[in-house]
Amino acid sequence: MNAMINTAVKAARKAANMMLRASLSLESIKVETKSFNDFVSQVDRESESIIIDTLLHAYPDHKIRAEEGGVVGQEDSDYEWIIDPLDGTTNYLHGHPQYAISIALACKGIVTEAVVFDIERNNIFTASRGKGAFLNDRRIRVSKRINLNECLIATGFPVVDQSMMDTYLSILKDMLAKTAGARREGAASLDLCNVACGRVDGFFEFNLKPWDIAAGSLLVQEAGGIVTDFKGNDTWLETGDIVAANPKVLAQMLAMIAKQYP
Repeated sequence: MNAMINTAVKAARKAANMMLRASLSLESIKVETKSFNDFVSQVDRESESIIIDTLLHAYPDHKIRAEEGGVVGQEDSDYEWIIDPLDGTTNYLHGHPQYAISIALACKGIVTEAVVFDIERNNIFTASRGKGAFLNDRRIRVSKRINLNECLIATGFPVVDQSMMDTYLSILKDMLAKTAGARREGAASLDLCNVACGRVDGFFEFNLKPWDIAAGSLLVQEAGGIVTDFKGNDTWLETGDIVAANPKVLAQMLAMIAKQYP
């Protein structure tokens, strides 16, 4: 691992240790509602603070974009860290062990480094552009399945902005009829990691934020997969509409989505 990945892993582990301690008394954690079905806790904020402090200590001339605190650091820097300090807040607050820390680094707008820490399983996913994707230092690849009816698909419900719910449910209905099944686990960064290591064959979701998908999308790409928006273009970081899979499966998913997506 290079120095930037090592620093991001160090930051994630520091924040994760705090989260695990806090999880022993979930009932005492202060929680605020940002919007409908969108929560932030004191753990989110403390995790973000730990990660930012660690990154800026190592790279004081970098910019950081984080879910809760916005942009800090050197705003005109070519290097931008994109952080989700707790992906799966609702899961975490309910004691459901599907949550993660997601840290990506972009250089001039291109994501070049990625770390996702699956905290409960103590699994570290890492990727550097052009150098492959890894789970705990073991090289990972997307699945080799090519028949959609054999594929397991991950997804996420559009519960915060429900304006596309009918469209989403139509797509999901088609997916369920033509695949081996779908899973909704509530942490997009981990869904993308599961695509990258072949635990699921594809993933799609509406209206995500850059910090949800920046690291995971690079992991999928470096594991041999393709990431697009719902029309097959490369605007997923801007639109938040994302599809990820191996090339054969992605083409079939996009064709199915095109029947319902405006």
